[in-house]
Amino acid sequence: MEHGEFKVHMLNDDGIKKAHSIREVFDECLTKLSDLCGAGREFSIVKTKLEESCFFAKKSMANQEINQK
Repeated sequence: MEHGEFKVHMLNDDGIKKAHSIREVFDECLTKLSDLCGAGREFSIVKTKLEESCFFAKKSMANQEINQK
């Protein structure tokens, strides 16, 4: 039995570009929030949740056949 949750998707050139664009969006968001929020435990959670959200955004994009090799 193969579980689809763990499937690997090889991205085509468009998928790779989209992955980079997603990273840029989250990087910009983290930079702006860093300037507004400063450091501390709560901001560490913000960074962790943004990292998690970026992962799922990329996974959502990669799941689309149009972005796969």
